[in-house]
Amino acid sequence: MNSPHRLGIALIGTEFMGRAHSQAWRNVSAFWPQHRVDLKVLVGRQQDKTAQAATQLGWAESSTDWAAVIDRDDVDIVDICTPGNLHADIAIAALNAGKHVLTEKPLASSLPDAERMTLAAAAARAKGTRSMVGFNYRRVPALAAARDIIQSGRIGKVRHMRVSYLQDWLADAAAPMSWRLRKEIAGSGVLGDLGSHLVDQVHFLLGEPITTVSGHLRTMVPRRPGPGGMEAVTVDDAFWATAFTDAGVAISIEASRMATGRKSSLEVEIFGETGGIKFDLQRLNELWLLEAAGAAEDRGYRQILVTEREHPYAAHWWPPGHILGWENTFTNQAADFLQAIGAGEDPRPSFDDALQVEKTLAAIEASAAAGGLQIPIGDSN
Repeated sequence: MNSPHRLGIALIGTEFMGRAHSQAWRNVSAFWPQHRVDLKVLVGRQQDKTAQAATQLGWAESSTDWAAVIDRDDVDIVDICTPGNLHADIAIAALNAGKHVLTEKPLASSLPDAERMTLAAAAARAKGTRSMVGFNYRRVPALAAARDIIQSGRIGKVRHMRVSYLQDWLADAAAPMSWRLRKEIAGSGVLGDLGSHLVDQVHFLLGEPITTVSGHLRTMVPRRPGPGGMEAVTVDDAFWATAFTDAGVAISIEASRMATGRKSSLEVEIFGETGGIKFDLQRLNELWLLEAAGAAEDRGYRQILVTEREHPYAAHWWPPGHILGWENTFTNQAADFLQAIGAGEDPRPSFDDALQVEKTLAAIEASAAAGGLQIPIGDSN
């Protein structure tokens, strides 16, 4: 293997998320100079397309054989950006080969696959091999700052919160079929895609997991045009859930791909005994904070621009006041992963963390099938 100070990366997946991760690996050494990486090989299904993408994205080589790439001595980290149904086989093989693994969320397209991956990660961890799941919104400076504020007690004990992720890319009933709309590939629809982010944010911000849920799923456009004519959509377009933690925090969760006019609207509201927090991804560098200070008639939310050196991640980027973008979260994520590997520590979110998300999503799906019945997490099989 390479020196621990210069790690070889193999990335599997050439589409949207593979491109986001490629940019992160290209940039991480520029902003975290202690982390040195080599972009060794990009893996895809189509030889010509993958070779072209490798040239565009800065990879030294391309391949269509992920199994052969995993066996290479010059590859230390395997980054998985494929559809969810491929995560388990690739991740388990890579971990068994002694490679550190970063895999995009959701952990897998089924709960049994997620459990197999978590067992493989535990066995690899005992040998010093690290693994992490790419929930990039943990690396938004404003959300990382929100967690710090909550954990410090500045808004008092959290009573309830609201999280939602609304998009409209499927609002047009004539929008074509995609692999994301086929259950055999994606595992689920908006529940696994955007719902996984929401559940992970609840766990991240509160520092405790959801323990019971009730939910509803809806497929609003059941058939869409495909290459051979109209095809059945086999996943959900939207979902709604009510959840609780053992500490009694009440949580409202909502996600949709049918929210006309919303492009990528992740919103978080947290209500504590003495204050509150608000965040909107479309204003990514802003956090709104309410604290019990001053006269009651003057009390209200104030804006925090999360760009100062004291804020999470900000010291590695631009001078104070210069804002970051969505793509920077992936570079922050890569840096955190490399830091954990170098320190011999377990990165977060771990496969265990992501398995807890998968169990929560499975419980929401089971609740929806039972007409909204409240279900404890872990009893959804």
